[in-house]
Amino acid sequence: MHAQWGSLFRIGISCLAAAVMSDVASAQTHSELWGRHGEKWSPQSRLPDFSFAGYHFGEDPLPQVKVVADVTRFGAKGDGKTDDTAAFKRAIAETEQGAILVPAGHYLLSDILWIEKSGIVLRGEGTDKTVLHFTSELEDVRPNMGATTSGKKTSNYSWSGGFLWVKGGTKSALISPIASECTRGDKTLLLEKAGGIKVGQRVQVALTDDAQKTLLVHLYSGDSGPTTKFTKAVKVSMVSRVAAVSGKQVTLERPLRWDIRKGWKPTLKTFEPRVSEVGIEELAISFPLKPYQGHFSERGMNGIAMNGVSDCWVRNVKISNCDSGIFVGGSFCTVDGLVVDGSRTATRGDTGHHGVTMGRDCVLQNFDFQTKFIHDITMSNLQVGNVVKNGKGINLSFDHHKRCPYENLFCNIDVGDGGQVWRCGGGRDLGKNCGARGTFWGIKAKQDIKWPRKGFGPDSMNIVGVKTQAESMKDPNGKWFEAMAPESLLPADLHAAQLAARLMKKP
Repeated sequence: MHAQWGSLFRIGISCLAAAVMSDVASAQTHSELWGRHGEKWSPQSRLPDFSFAGYHFGEDPLPQVKVVADVTRFGAKGDGKTDDTAAFKRAIAETEQGAILVPAGHYLLSDILWIEKSGIVLRGEGTDKTVLHFTSELEDVRPNMGATTSGKKTSNYSWSGGFLWVKGGTKSALISPIASECTRGDKTLLLEKAGGIKVGQRVQVALTDDAQKTLLVHLYSGDSGPTTKFTKAVKVSMVSRVAAVSGKQVTLERPLRWDIRKGWKPTLKTFEPRVSEVGIEELAISFPLKPYQGHFSERGMNGIAMNGVSDCWVRNVKISNCDSGIFVGGSFCTVDGLVVDGSRTATRGDTGHHGVTMGRDCVLQNFDFQTKFIHDITMSNLQVGNVVKNGKGINLSFDHHKRCPYENLFCNIDVGDGGQVWRCGGGRDLGKNCGARGTFWGIKAKQDIKWPRKGFGPDSMNIVGVKTQAESMKDPNGKWFEAMAPESLLPADLHAAQLAARLMKKP
């Protein structure tokens, strides 16, 4: 069945590719960074390659996993009166692999539901039928007090954790130090020793900064802002499949997203996530209707957390009255069809802290934020390669929370009012909010959008097709602001166009 879905998906991608590659009417507008069919793009371009984001590098649809268990068989009632926590825990513990059905009902839950193994799917019968109502706060069930970067006492659940908590980790063994210096966009590495690597294997290229923080500055394309609170050496990595091996020479499938310099101790390592193929789908999550007390008051009415996982998904889920919605702390994960709403009494117009916080090479798509968070969609802490697309909100903020999130894409989004699109958080002296080549493409708004304030990010950012009265700035080595109506920008979905172009070239 999965193979059939994959075939249909690839046929659909081929059709999309044909549409993307076709000529269009002269009234339609194309960016000079991409062109009509990607002819103006190269791996060295200031426009990153976002095509590897999401589940299975975006190449397969989210799977339809067979149901093998039902929470009601473990004693869950779903009657809105009985605490069903123990039944859900038993169902997860005793299911080795497959989908656990949560039939229509209102399930009261009072503790974290941990998923710490691969292949488990928690599936309801629809957001209007299956409701998981969490009656507690994370701070009550698993106390975890901490402090902000400025020392204010608050719960660590203000920015982490969830009642549906998928937890993993990644094994990473050294294959070989990298002997060659490379330039961003290159794909071929020379290793110090042959490592028994196989074509198709997922590997990760890893770098560690030097004492002068030259890697960190590189990740900000030379304009980092104050970074004195980076007290530990920055470490970055990038996961790719191996395209070819010849002795000590390895060719990656995807282009490098940064230079490789010997001073950054480059290595090639294995990439072996401990937990993958976990899904949460077709259900609603709700919390008690409590007034929102404001920034850093949160005690953890949080929906979903994913930590250290790969190739997992959230599909067709609604989250109501939360402090924070989803923390996607994984790689190659997809959140598709998310609705966040609520009726909480707001503080300064906000009803929660973080809507969705992204991971690395993950996708958030087809979303609707019907309530306002301080930080609606967050990038932080070296998060890279994420795609946020095809969504809307009432007044979305693209929160870049410092610590150098770089090369992320916001694409084909209606931000609503538009007055808070550049509203961001993050502590002092942790660099500018956004790192190198953050890209904003096809952003609709009621208010005009201008290039953000100086401290937001470096001039290497790309802003293309936003609601604006400003004039274009198209400096190949400076600011890139293409002033065109987002409604006329083509392709509207840059990520889909890049994926289609890549798959058209793939054997």
